[in-house]
Amino acid sequence: MLIEYGVWVARLGLAVVFGLSAWGKLADRSATRQAVGDFGVPLRWVPAVAWALSIAEAIIAVAVLIPGVSGVAALSVLVLLAVFTAVIARLLRRGEHPSCSCFGAASATPIGPKILVRNGLFAVLAVLVGIGSQTHPRVPMDLPADDAIGCAVVAVLVAVLIRLAGQLRILRRRVDEQALSTLGAEGLPVGAVAPEFELLGPDGAKTTLEDLLSAAKSVLLVFVHPGCELCAALARELPRWRARTGDALAIVAVGNGDAAEQAAWGIEHGLGDIPSLVQQGNEAALRYRVRGTPSAVLIDPDGRVAAPVARGGIAIRELIGTVRPASREPARDRIPAGAAR
Repeated sequence: MLIEYGVWVARLGLAVVFGLSAWGKLADRSATRQAVGDFGVPLRWVPAVAWALSIAEAIIAVAVLIPGVSGVAALSVLVLLAVFTAVIARLLRRGEHPSCSCFGAASATPIGPKILVRNGLFAVLAVLVGIGSQTHPRVPMDLPADDAIGCAVVAVLVAVLIRLAGQLRILRRRVDEQALSTLGAEGLPVGAVAPEFELLGPDGAKTTLEDLLSAAKSVLLVFVHPGCELCAALARELPRWRARTGDALAIVAVGNGDAAEQAAWGIEHGLGDIPSLVQQGNEAALRYRVRGTPSAVLIDPDGRVAAPVARGGIAIRELIGTVRPASREPARDRIPAGAAR
C-alpha cells in the first residue's frame, strides 16, 4: 500500500508543477509571449506557440491524475522537457541568457545552469510517474477514498501557497522598481557617507562595506545583471582594468537573485578573483540610487562616495582610471631629491 501512496503523491506533484506553469503563463500573457520570442520562435508564430504551450501544460496537469492516461501524460512531459532543455542548452552555449517565464512573471529571471538541473529533476519525477502508471494502473482507486482526496487537497493547498509566494515576489519587484523611479537624481552626492549593505556569496557568507574597507582600499561596486550583454563584456575587461590600480582598489560585482548562479556567471565571463556576489532584493542599488546595469559606484577608503555613478563600460573604465595605484615603497624609505646622503 505504501507504494500506491508514493505513486499517487508523485502524480500529484507532477500535476502541481505543470498546473502552476500553465496558470502562470495564462495569467501573464505578455510575459509568456516575450519569453517565447526570446527563445527563438519566429515572431509570426509567437502568439500561437504561447497559447499552445499553456494549453498543453494544463492538459498534462489534468491527464497525469487520470488512470489509464497518466502514462501518456508522463511521456508528454518527457518530450516537452527534452525540447525545453535542448533550447536552453543551445542558448547558454551561445552566451545568451533570456528571461525564463516558465511559471509566468514570478519566474522572469535569466536562464542559467540551475534551470537545466531543475528540468532534470522534473524528468526524474515524470519517469517515476510513468513507471507507476504501468505497475499500479488503478491508483488512486485502490487507495482509501479519504486518503486519496486528502492528498489531493494538500496538493491544491501547496499549489496555492506557491502561487501566492510568486505573486509576493512580483509585488516586491514592482515596489523596488517604483522606489527606483522616485529616488530623484541618480546616485548619491560626492562626499556622502556610503550606506552599509550586505552581499551574499554562494556559500551563504555575508560581505559588508566594512569588510571591503578593512584593507584601507577604495571600493568599486559594479552593478551587473546576468541577462545584460554589456555586463558580460564589462566582466571580461574588469580584471585588466583593475590591474592598473595595483592594490589600491577592491572591485565587487553586485547582482541579484541566486548567489550560486551569480558566482557561476562571474566565472563564465572571466572575472577571475573579483568577487561576484548578490544583494538581497535591490538593497544596495536602492541605497546608492543606481538605476541600471552596468553601473559602478566608487567609495573612498574613508567610506564616502568618491564620484558620481558611472553608467556603461567606458564610464566605468574612466572611473577606475581615477584611482591612483598604491605605492609599494614605504614613505619612510623615500629620500627627497637633493637631500644629503
